Amino acid sequence: MFETRTLPSDLESVRDEYAPGALVLDVAGDFDTIPPEAAENLGLVVESLSPAAYPAEWLPDDAPQQLRRYASSDFTIGMPGDGTVTWSRQTAPPVVLVKYRAKGTPDDFLDFLIAEAFVQAGTDEIPEHFLPFFGERFPDLAAATPLGPSETYQVAAALYEGWVGLHTREAFASWEGRHDRLHDAWVDAGGRLDDRLENLPRLVALGRVSFAEATEFACSAIKHGRDLPAPFSALDTAAYRDHGPSYAVKWAEKTFEQLAADDDDAASGGEADPTADDAVDSA
Repeated sequence: MFETRTLPSDLESVRDEYAPGALVLDVAGDFDTIPPEAAENLGLVVESLSPAAYPAEWLPDDAPQQLRRYASSDFTIGMPGDGTVTWSRQTAPPVVLVKYRAKGTPDDFLDFLIAEAFVQAGTDEIPEHFLPFFGERFPDLAAATPLGPSETYQVAAALYEGWVGLHTREAFASWEGRHDRLHDAWVDAGGRLDDRLENLPRLVALGRVSFAEATEFACSAIKHGRDLPAPFSALDTAAYRDHGPSYAVKWAEKTFEQLAADDDDAASGGEADPTADDAVDSA
């Protein structure tokens, strides 16, 4: 199921710099979460396995079953929303897993995704998933988010990705002149987001994009250093980078309060505030 991937020289250099010894493995099948019995086959290619587990108190009552499994002692590799490349420090050495769906991804961008995984996996400052990122604050986020459990999961995963992007984009920018192919793939991918970012509030207002989808898209743009529309621009700040979960919860509270007020204004014939730029001034 797992086959060691051969890396080009610039990717090897990035691995040596950020995550020395990390294994990059192609996965024979596609997945969101690898079944525990299959994930345990990683034990054949790594030195040791250390399954993570998290307190049940971190989960709201309506948490999706996959998230409950992730919090349990089951050896869980990969979760919905991880994308084409995922990584884990539940093994020694860490592993970077390239999903089968990567076969349709342009080579330069795929190599950037692998390099991004090295940057993330190489620092203990970045947790492996949004659940250990939010920790005991996750029920507070769920309470602040008047959405169903699946959309709440999507918002939480997006907010985590945005916070990770604040920590990693300096590394990507530093590759100019050292790893130009990877740097150019990062720049190119960011530039492709701009048109949709500009229209994101309008698409949400028209109901063509859900709030959870918009949050996912905007937060994915943070790692590329793009200009975000309100209310997502409040996430591209040093305050979010420094305060993480508490800031994200405050942002969700203020943002959904503003959205509810805008709906009330629209229902009464008043003028809605399309910006809500001050959503987290007090965070």
